[in-house]
Amino acid sequence: MRRLRPLALCALLTLPTLVACAGRTPYPSVAEDGLALDTVVLYRNGVGYFERQGKVDGEVLRLRVRKDQVNDLLKSLTVVDEDGKAVSVSMPLDPQTWASVAMATLAPGKGSLPAVLDSLRGTEVTVRAGGRYIRGRIVMVERSINEPDPDLGNPARGGAPLQTSDTRDWKLTLMSRGQLEIVRLSKVKGISLHDGDLAMQLHRSLDASAGEGMFEQVDIEVRLVNARSHRVSLSYVVGAPMWKPTYRVVLPKEGKGQALLQGWAVVDNISGEDWNEIQLSLTSGAPISFRYDLHTPREVYRSDMTASSVDKRAAVALGETSWGDEANYDEPAAEPEPEEAEAPYGGPVGAASGVYEFEDDALEGERPGSGTTRAGRSKPSRTSRRGQTAPVDVSSSVDVSGIDVDTLRRSTLASSRSQRISGLTRVDLQDAVTVPDGTSTMVALINESVAAEETFLYKPGGAGYGYEANPYRVVRFTNSTPYVLEPGPISIYSGGSFVGEGLSEAVGAGTSVTIPFAVETDLLVTSAKQYSGQEMTVTRIVRGVLEVESFYQTTTTWDVRGPAKPEGYKVLIRQPQTGPNYELAQRPEGTEDLEGAWLIPVELGANARSASIEVVEQTPSKISIAIWDQQAVELLEKFLAADKLDAAARKKLAPIVELRREIGRIDTEVDGLRRQQAELEQRADQTRRNLEAIKKDAAAGSLRKKLNKRLEEFSSDADAKGRKIVELESKRLEKKIELEDMIQDLDLRAPMTPG
Repeated sequence: MRRLRPLALCALLTLPTLVACAGRTPYPSVAEDGLALDTVVLYRNGVGYFERQGKVDGEVLRLRVRKDQVNDLLKSLTVVDEDGKAVSVSMPLDPQTWASVAMATLAPGKGSLPAVLDSLRGTEVTVRAGGRYIRGRIVMVERSINEPDPDLGNPARGGAPLQTSDTRDWKLTLMSRGQLEIVRLSKVKGISLHDGDLAMQLHRSLDASAGEGMFEQVDIEVRLVNARSHRVSLSYVVGAPMWKPTYRVVLPKEGKGQALLQGWAVVDNISGEDWNEIQLSLTSGAPISFRYDLHTPREVYRSDMTASSVDKRAAVALGETSWGDEANYDEPAAEPEPEEAEAPYGGPVGAASGVYEFEDDALEGERPGSGTTRAGRSKPSRTSRRGQTAPVDVSSSVDVSGIDVDTLRRSTLASSRSQRISGLTRVDLQDAVTVPDGTSTMVALINESVAAEETFLYKPGGAGYGYEANPYRVVRFTNSTPYVLEPGPISIYSGGSFVGEGLSEAVGAGTSVTIPFAVETDLLVTSAKQYSGQEMTVTRIVRGVLEVESFYQTTTTWDVRGPAKPEGYKVLIRQPQTGPNYELAQRPEGTEDLEGAWLIPVELGANARSASIEVVEQTPSKISIAIWDQQAVELLEKFLAADKLDAAARKKLAPIVELRREIGRIDTEVDGLRRQQAELEQRADQTRRNLEAIKKDAAAGSLRKKLNKRLEEFSSDADAKGRKIVELESKRLEKKIELEDMIQDLDLRAPMTPG
């Protein structure tokens, strides 16, 4: 059995990084023999902060900077002289043709020969085509479609045959010795540029496309005060590969309790120089960074105001004398006191060290530089701080066949500390680290215990194609460390072996996270939805207007089925919100809030094979109803019956509700009388038509008498109903006036329902 000697190490692996550029070695970002690289701070947005320190003899600090990083350096360069001041920074400028828009057509994946030539209008070139050499200035480049080639002759006279398909070409027009020469680009075999600056610009554009900027350098001079020895600290920000996190979570045997969380960072060094015994820091967060051209001269159009100076005329003004304290104009102004130089950003920080070297039968390591420091540089003493894991004792051997919490904790030393800087979290490695140029190195950041548990999580749609009804097996833990866990892969170990891996978004300190790492095929989750409405309730009564709230509800029933277990278990259901305004009507115990969703636990008890839960979401709908509305009486009675309504409000509202009931009864009685009156009038009208029909029938005297009597009864009853309606409406008007007086200043709110 292969065995592992547990070592207190922090860097796991060093890999070569390939830089294939025609076999050439790139220059370092910034080179200066007297200034050694001291500190490196890497970010997640593609930049790195670098700090150099050392002695400079003379009044000029000369730097050699990679041309592709000049603009970043000019944006961020700071020079701190312990004994003096930096006066100026100077460098050579590129010719103005560097900024020509002509070469914009050479961007990778863009442009063509006609586009490049057309952008060079006015440039003198020599074109080789058809055995001829034509020298002239480019006038234009134009498209040619289905134009016969004049060099092929007339087809009717034995020339080239007629083309049956479309032909497309380009025509280049040159001005040569006062004449316009037209050449087809399909016949051009070569083009020579006679403008040296333009040729140089073309080379530089091609260099930029091929990444050749890292193989050229620009000299920058920083002028210091006095020609003597200076102790200088130089800092700058240039492009650098982002550091990449990776994590390990080792679960306890019971599946719940203290798990081990390890965090590692992959650091790439393609700067062109070795990072020897540097202090390395890694920063989490999203600082803003961008490219900005400060090296290229840019001209700005200005109006020509020459003529305006001719029209100016000075007005004659009389001198004035003033009396007061005389100002002493000969006294020189006091010089400002020199400000104390602040420590540059990214001061001395710690870094982890050590490398796992892979051999045939064992992994052995050593800690380079564990007891040495760079010449001329003092190391501050480091004590145990918050976020720093102390070294642990190491046993002689550990069996790698079973990876458990204690084994992995003993085999890793993460010596680092975390601090917050302007909203960013920076991790400073406490020991110096060496990263050779062109390599990738893994350094340990975290090696701490966290509270974790293994459980199940179902998301709508299941765990993927073929697993639509199956939940994930997940690990849940709380990031109780002071570090921010940046997005990256998380490997999960349990029972002494690898059980899966997952990804997570950024996890802040003190935040809980759920990481799916496998599919649980023994569990099935199904759901059903129902949509309904809820009765209206009064929320407020203001001057006879009832503010009413009703709810539209969505009920989701989740059913979970799985094997019976003596200890029971739970499944987490991710319930997405039905809509933006939906809330839980009743919050199930243990529910957690997510962005646009809830995490709801479903408990399967001991030896239970199934469980279900109903989740009710509701969204409010608000309307206003006048107190005279037919629905108002029922709503007021419900409002009055509320248990939480205080006595004063109940005393004020009770007579109003009673009066509104009486008005409602009157309205009901009036409606009945109006229907009866209408029916009597209808029957009386029918009787009148019958009498009209038998008016001339002499034999219908008896019937006519009977109908006349019935008509009188109908008319009498209708008149009685009408008088009753008038009486009730008069009574209703009195009560309405009384009710309006009572609700004039009424303002009541519904009691809050405990939720």
